[in-house]
Amino acid sequence: MAHYAFKLRIRPDAIEEYEREHTRVWPELLQKLKEVGISDYSIFRRGQDLVLTLDAPDFDRVWDQLDRDPVNQRWQQFMSRLFEPVPDQKPGERFAMMKEVFHLE
Repeated sequence: MAHYAFKLRIRPDAIEEYEREHTRVWPELLQKLKEVGISDYSIFRRGQDLVLTLDAPDFDRVWDQLDRDPVNQRWQQFMSRLFEPVPDQKPGERFAMMKEVFHLE
């Protein structure tokens, strides 16, 4: 199982709503995340900046499966209005991925 981390950025006026929606993530979405192999998933926030960390067997394969899932598609559409571009995200990147430089088990 590999560790992954990436960044997202929420609009300053959407912080409260973003946090509220993550106290009530849809059960069917949580189930799908587990089904595709995601575990130990966390979201950290500082101001508008989010860092998402998770374990998965293969990040791209997992996200390809989620991209095709109707429940995830609805969630992404519902949440997309809360985001703005990540300043250092490169063209063509799915997410602004972070490189793991240290991990202590």
